[in-house]
Amino acid sequence: MFTGIVEDVGEIKNIVSKEKEVLFTIKTGSIDVKEVSLGESIAVNGTCLTVIAKGDDSFTVEASYETLRRTNLSSLGVGSKVNLERSLKVGGRLGGHIVSGHIDGVGRVESLKREGESLEVWFEVPKELSKYIVEKGSIAVDGVSLTINQVKGSRFSVVIIPYTQRATTFSGLKPGDLVNIECDILAKYVEKLIGEGKDRKESLEELIKKF
Repeated sequence: MFTGIVEDVGEIKNIVSKEKEVLFTIKTGSIDVKEVSLGESIAVNGTCLTVIAKGDDSFTVEASYETLRRTNLSSLGVGSKVNLERSLKVGGRLGGHIVSGHIDGVGRVESLKREGESLEVWFEVPKELSKYIVEKGSIAVDGVSLTINQVKGSRFSVVIIPYTQRATTFSGLKPGDLVNIECDILAKYVEKLIGEGKDRKESLEELIKKF
């Protein structure tokens, strides 16, 4: 599990394509690779991947072709910057919101507008995800926990403060960029419960008791 609070911005140093997976070697900035364990889960642009090797200042993760198909990792090349977050430790602070590292879909940057030092960004997402997106709700974009500002159909906006711009890859965002989207897991659980209730024609009172 992750929090959506990015710890570091890494750089892709090498990409190796194999028969069943692709290996990404990522150079870290502030993350001390000595503290990273083999088999550990790290969110790369919000995608939960497993560390299979490490060097002095880099680590290697593997991604299946299915993962590449469902995320923006397939668009990465050597030199690409990526958001990094190590998994949440027991007793750690949940600074953002609950993020699983399982991407729901790929969105696209529609527009950017400066609001003082902050940045208003509009994203377009697959229509099937729009039901999980609500104003003032939480969403993870490339692994960054953000608060949704406005919603218009399958489009939503966020306001990115200067600190978040500096601490993530968002300082380099431009229209047309592809981003990983993970909707709030709580919204998905609510939909599951309500959906089951509708199928069985449960009363509202019975549905409420589930929460």
